[in-house]
Amino acid sequence: MTINTKEKLIVAMPKGRIFEEAADLLRKAGVPLPPEFDDSRKLIVPVPEANLDFILAKPTDVPTYVEYGVADIGVVGKDVLLEEERDVYELLDLKISRCRISVAGLPDWKPSGSTAPRVATKYPRVASRYFREQGQQVEVIKLNGSIELAPLIGLADRIVDIVSTGRTLKENGLVELEEIMPITTRLIANRVSYRMKSEAVDYIYEKFASIVEEI
Repeated sequence: MTINTKEKLIVAMPKGRIFEEAADLLRKAGVPLPPEFDDSRKLIVPVPEANLDFILAKPTDVPTYVEYGVADIGVVGKDVLLEEERDVYELLDLKISRCRISVAGLPDWKPSGSTAPRVATKYPRVASRYFREQGQQVEVIKLNGSIELAPLIGLADRIVDIVSTGRTLKENGLVELEEIMPITTRLIANRVSYRMKSEAVDYIYEKFASIVEEI
């Protein structure tokens, strides 16, 4: 099934779990993604049968590509949207890659009261906003990986991170203290593309929506 329009869409997709689940949704909706699409090591993958080009990117870069128009639409986690705060349209909750952003720490941690607790996270904006709304003063430390390590080595008192099963926390002796918000994957669009390529964007939106309704 080919998109019934002369306009090609460029789609930014994150590598990893979201990519696999989003590709599965598109196939179920009848979009002809070839089998080798899943295993491609290319960064740009054309799918001429569907009049689509896919950009495979780091999750945090997807909304940037969409905001600046190098991609017309994108698939990205709500956590990334909240942290990056890019100027894009959020079109649809795809209801895949469910997880949550939570506060975690050592089970015996208690606030000292003398100094502001330190919080390590890949999501400094999300964490700062959350603790501010809770009326808590904290020092937020930005890390890019192995967030669970921070409380173990004394870098931070607590962490803010994505939690799925909680297994990684448990294996490192940490516990989930508070849930900040549930997270799912979203379909987003560039504001100009949404107007200028409305036929093609609507096509993909409807394809995703027809399957999402069944989830």
